[in-house]
Amino acid sequence: MTLQERDKKHIWHPLTQHKLHPETIGITHAKGCILTDENGNKYIDAIASWYTNMYGHCNPYITSVVSKQMQVLDQIVFSGFTHEPAVKLSEELIKILPNNQQKIFFSDNGSSSVEIGIKMALQFHFNQGNKKNTLLAFEDGFHGDTFGAMSVSSLSVYNGPFEDFFLDVLRIPTPNGKNHQEILSKLQIIVQENNLAGFVYEPLVQGAAAMKMHNAEGLNLILEFCKKHNIITVADEVMTGFGKTGSNFASDFITTKPDVICMSKALTAGLLPMAITSCSQKIYDAFYSEDITKGLFHGHTYSANPLACTAALAGIELLTSTEIQQNIARIISSHKIFNEKIKKHPKVKTTRQTGIIFALDLDIKMERYGNLRDRLFKFFMDNGVFLRPLGNTIYIQAAYVISSEELEKVYQVIEECLDTL
Repeated sequence: MTLQERDKKHIWHPLTQHKLHPETIGITHAKGCILTDENGNKYIDAIASWYTNMYGHCNPYITSVVSKQMQVLDQIVFSGFTHEPAVKLSEELIKILPNNQQKIFFSDNGSSSVEIGIKMALQFHFNQGNKKNTLLAFEDGFHGDTFGAMSVSSLSVYNGPFEDFFLDVLRIPTPNGKNHQEILSKLQIIVQENNLAGFVYEPLVQGAAAMKMHNAEGLNLILEFCKKHNIITVADEVMTGFGKTGSNFASDFITTKPDVICMSKALTAGLLPMAITSCSQKIYDAFYSEDITKGLFHGHTYSANPLACTAALAGIELLTSTEIQQNIARIISSHKIFNEKIKKHPKVKTTRQTGIIFALDLDIKMERYGNLRDRLFKFFMDNGVFLRPLGNTIYIQAAYVISSEELEKVYQVIEECLDTL
């Protein structure tokens, strides 16, 4: 039996309505930016497998150092114990994070990192005897699938059945360069009528909202407002972190830094699951007490797994290398050249780019997970490129090691796809 056939017996896949999409593609191995399926077909992974494998699949340097660590220490409880990979990772990560970050808290996935950020924001006020139970978030945001993360998200296709159980959340538009004053006026009213604990946001790019991009200056004004009113700011950099926006973190482009930063995905270069929620000393100090109940009582069995920490360390080493930084610059430049060409296509409505993230919107109305989206996905796969359209948005977020030839093939297949519509 094939992997496809065996898969159907027992597996329930994420984000999948199996009655509509009964088939899955069996992948047998991957190297660099190339995926190979069980029939020998090859595909360029143009989204780095959900933005994780940013240094390529099975990167030999990362796999070698993790293999060595595997022979020394594989797993240890992180409550009451510590180890070299976790300590070293904390030291190296703080070096590349915005300079107000001082403490890091380990978990094991992006949703949990946001969940912890929300807990930090709520308990920060609680520990000081202040009842603040309302959160602020952007319209069209997505922050994960756990309940706190869903609460601050607003894509009903994910959240519809659970909305009666959510935390109290108020939403504001993303800044577009023209609506700054409108947002600030709305915030002034919100803060007068509500006890706001925190603001959870995706800086500069909203991934699941089809790579919707917003204005750094406007975001800075919102963050300044939050600081002034003691609203804890929680930056969800699960998608944007580790170089994708052209800097280590999207928050680097914004003058006012977040109190809390959520990280996962590219954190461990796609090799192992892990997440981190970092925070400023101000946040940590609100939990530092002789009163045990003021501690942050959140824990995961695999928190700070030594193998995942080792992968993350290797990833940071590669990210900060001259070679990867030059590759990032090359991809950004290539996208700009492609944009000048493709934006004139009659089927293209708009294009946008932040760092290595490039997106275009088709001038065609369609449902987010409708038939046309499926046809686009099939066209790309049939032509050897793994792209995963979001509604009428086609986007590229490939690994930093993608070759110029592979990137040109991605562009070519997108253009061919537009020509067939």
